[in-house]
Parts: sequence; structure tokens; C-alpha cells
Amino acid sequence: MTADVWLSIPPDTIDGLPEGPNYRFWDGADEFPADPADCVYYVVPYMKPSEVGVRPLPEMSGLQVVQTLSAGIDSLEPGLGHLRPGVQVCNARGVHEASTAELALTLILASLRGVPDFVRAQGRGEWLGGFRPALADKNVLIVGYGSIGSAIEDRLVPFEVARVARVARSERTTARGPVHPLTDLPALLPEADVVVLVTPLTEATRGLAGAEFLARMKDGALLVNVSRGPVVDIKALLAEVETGRITAALDVTDPEPLPREHPLWRAPGVLISPHVGGPTSAFLPRAKRLLVDQLTRFVNREPLRNVILTTGATGA
Repeated sequence: MTADVWLSIPPDTIDGLPEGPNYRFWDGADEFPADPADCVYYVVPYMKPSEVGVRPLPEMSGLQVVQTLSAGIDSLEPGLGHLRPGVQVCNARGVHEASTAELALTLILASLRGVPDFVRAQGRGEWLGGFRPALADKNVLIVGYGSIGSAIEDRLVPFEVARVARVARSERTTARGPVHPLTDLPALLPEADVVVLVTPLTEATRGLAGAEFLARMKDGALLVNVSRGPVVDIKALLAEVETGRITAALDVTDPEPLPREHPLWRAPGVLISPHVGGPTSAFLPRAKRLLVDQLTRFVNREPLRNVILTTGATGA
């Protein structure tokens, strides 16, 4: 069998790819670049609908590795049942930390300082002064403290925040301090001025920020979602922001794209960016470095990085 590697970035633009495999470029086009049965390593097209990324999986009978270029693998879930046992599924840890952390800080600062109001006032030719909340002296809660959550904290520190609290699936200790388990959220939420969601989308996190979660947020708090849209119960969020009790900054929504008539567009105190946490000029250099490293490991039969699951394994 010919060993093909399907790349969603043109291979002639990636310096340092190891020799051996046949590199095929496929970014979701209608026609496949070769027989999917010959593909041993598949790099899923980035920022394409789930149905595009999973389309070749049923025919990839010789597949050994699926590599996403996203931080999560939730878009692959509909196709995982088509994979034979033993396929390693890897995410793009190391690719999106800088861009997503930048956007999280952008959304926090823009929301607190009233930048959307200034933009609207500029269109009216209106000088809109007044006092606004600062990020300095605020308590920030990061829910989903992985590599991106850590990168967000890196960028929070120079802004003189009062405290950063960290939450992840399991309790642990880092050089910066403790990481609390999800079960501690009820006690932590009332203390936070800013709550940043950066969790993967799983059954445990779907609807995590629901009515009870939001009700525990303190008056005047800001919710920032740079994870996945379904992590937030949008109906519950609308009920809260309509009262003006809390505000929100969302890079992701449920559904996406958000329909033109959706009430979230016009909800008071809500800033929306169109899922742009990852696609920046920082993406390609980091994605290419990841692919070179992973494929070098693959060719040399060395352990891969970022293995999230192996199909057919217990718990997969």
C-alpha cells in the first residue's frame, strides 16, 4: 500500500517535511486528491464544517493518525465511529494559544472599557466620555485551564489583576497556584468580576454556563466565551443580559454562524466576534511547525504529541 499523507496546507509551503510519504493536498474540495484507502495520516481541513472534515473517514481503511489543526476535536465526533481500532487522534496544542489568548484579552478590555460604544459614537460624530471599568484590580476566573488558559493568564498578569482563579476538569497545582476542579465553580463564581470560558466541548461542559451558573455570577460581571458556543446556554444568557445584571463577550455562539435575526445580536451588553480566536497570522507558522514535528515523529516511529484518544481503546 502506498503511504499517503493528506495535508490541508499545501505541502510545498511547509519546509522540513520528512521524506518518505506521498504528500497530498486536500482542503475540503469536492474531489479527493487520491484514494482515501491509501491515506495513513490525515490532517483535517481547518475552519471547515464538520461534515467536510469527516467525509473521507469512512473510506480511510488504512488510516493510522488523524491530526486536527484546532484546539478541540469535537468536530470529528460524528466520524469517529468510522475509524478502525488503533487510530490516534491528535489536536493542535501549541498552535492556537497566542491567538486565542490575544482575542480573550481583546474582548475583556473592549467590553470593560466600552469600545463598542465608542465605535458607535464615532459613527454619530459624538464625543462619548465618562468613567469605565478597568481590568486592573479585577478578579478573573479562567474555566478550562489548559495551555490556552495558561496563555491567557500570561497576558493578564501585566494588567495588574487582583487575582486569577483557575478551574479545570481535575484538581492540580501549578507554579502559579492551585487549579480547582469543576465542582468548585459554585463557590468561585460569585467572587469573579470576569469569567473566561476556554473549555473543550464535551458532554460535561455542554451547557455548563447555564441558568444556575449565570445566576451565581456577581452583579456587573463579564462572561467571555472563547471555547465553543454550546458551552453557554444562550437562552439563559439572554435572560441575564436583558436585565443588565451581567455582560458578555462571545467569540463563539450556538448556532454558528449566528442567524441575522437572532436576538443575541441586539442584546444589551453583548459583544460578538465571529469565531476568530484562531485564524490569525500566527496560525500558519505554528501549524507548520506542529506538522513537521508530528510527521517527523510518525516517519521515525516515535511517540506523537497531543494524542487525545486512540480509537477502540477503553474510554475512547
